[in-house]
Amino acid sequence: MVLRVNDTTMADLETLESAKSVENKPITFPVPVDKRSRVAGKLRYWWCWFVAASLLLAVGAPDLLFTSLINKRTWLYPVALWGARTWLGACGAKVKVKGLHNLDPNANYVFVSNHRSYLDTATLFAFTGRRMGLVAKKELLKVPVLGQGMGFVNIIAIDRTDPERALASMEKARDVIKAGYSFGIFAEGTRAMPGQLLPFKKGAFHLALQVGVPIVPVAIKNTDVMMGKNSGVAHAGEVEMVLLPPITTSRRTAAEVSDLLMQARAEIMRELARG
Repeated sequence: MVLRVNDTTMADLETLESAKSVENKPITFPVPVDKRSRVAGKLRYWWCWFVAASLLLAVGAPDLLFTSLINKRTWLYPVALWGARTWLGACGAKVKVKGLHNLDPNANYVFVSNHRSYLDTATLFAFTGRRMGLVAKKELLKVPVLGQGMGFVNIIAIDRTDPERALASMEKARDVIKAGYSFGIFAEGTRAMPGQLLPFKKGAFHLALQVGVPIVPVAIKNTDVMMGKNSGVAHAGEVEMVLLPPITTSRRTAAEVSDLLMQARAEIMRELARG
């Protein structure tokens, strides 16, 4: 099996230095031919969204109202955590986490992950073993209940088309980390198509430098063949999330942001290349 990155093969990416030499450009990994029933996939896909809507309306809305009335916004976090795990289970996703031993239980981190599926967000939020905030696209603010509750659990909407608003969002993220939370960011800025790794943006790395916390590269696998972008289908399967060794930001400067980006991307690339 060959990974095509210009003339770079999967064997070439067995070493970190080889992976770091690959430019910050789109990469396509091999994707197996899907022989599963599209009818069954369509049914599961709509079932996933029915469950999501039911959880928001039946559980999220009452809890959002209650925690607002008693001014206990943080009480919504365990509900959101339960909701993320429940939704993944309803979609037939079993999550396998590797690399938890790489994390200091008393430390906060900026988790930098690849992104190929809606399943990634719930996985990163619920299975790192950390209370964490996330960056989400601004369109989610329009979703009833979810949009109103995002701020309660430190999910920050970012408008990448407006530099001033994007900057304000990152300032909120700094406040979240300083309050004792970790933070998760999908560095590509959007979902990639199945098998793809898109160029990384620098925001997550600036954030980690500014607050002085380590960066944890995260490789999320299999979600693209379970609920890939633009596929319109969903299939049961195992999500594998690999938490790679943290990259320290101490004694690093803003001039080294690109180096941090390429190091994290190389780690994720090498893990994805393992299949």
